[in-house]
This record gives sequence, structure tokens and C-alpha cells, in this order.
Amino acid sequence: MLPPDARVPVQFPPPMRAHTLANMRDHLAALAEIQQALADGRWDAAADTAERRLGMSSLHDHGAHEVARFMPPAMQAAGTAMHRSASRLAVAARDAGATGDLRSAQAALAGLTQTCVACHAGFRLE
Repeated sequence: MLPPDARVPVQFPPPMRAHTLANMRDHLAALAEIQQALADGRWDAAADTAERRLGMSSLHDHGAHEVARFMPPAMQAAGTAMHRSASRLAVAARDAGATGDLRSAQAALAGLTQTCVACHAGFRLE
């Protein structure tokens, strides 16, 4: 038997919930694209995807300002941490292209993924 769901329920209006879930699916697709680009040695492609689709410069395209007003402060902080982690990954991926050392990009990707896991473990949209 599964334990009860202890995540904090977050109420979004139905259109905003659908929009947010679509964004999260795109975030997951972006992570897969970043992983593939890193595996292929396409550092700039990985960096571009990380920044454009997940990083701080993606906030406007995701409608972050509209969504944030429905989030509890801890969820807002988790979202901000994710976007900042993605921007750090973009820098690390570009650096890997210059140095050939993938370790910092791998660590940044792990950090980004951990922010996603933490948010999904702590909150659920209703």
C-alpha cells in the first residue's frame, strides 16, 4: 500500500493549471534535449536549450509572473531555484565546449534535475 500523498496541494484556476502542466512537460523535454546535446558534444546547443527553455531568460515566455501569484512562497522559491540552476547549466555547458571538461556541466545538470525533483516532491497542482 502506498503512503498518503504528503505534498502541499496548490490550487490553480483550470486554465492556469493546464498551462503550467504543459510548461512542466516542456521542461522535461528540454532536459532530455540537453542530455542528448551534452552526450553528443554539442555544448552550445545544450547551453542554448538550457537558457532559452529553462533558464532565467525563459521566465517571460512561460508566463512566470502570472503563475507565481498562485504559488505559495516555497513553491515560488523552488521555481526560481530551477530557473537559476538552468542558467548555471548554460554557462557550464559553454565552458565545457571551451575546456572539454564535462564534469561541471554534468554537476550543473544534476543540480537542475534535483530542483525539479524537490519541487515535485513537495507540491502538487490541483
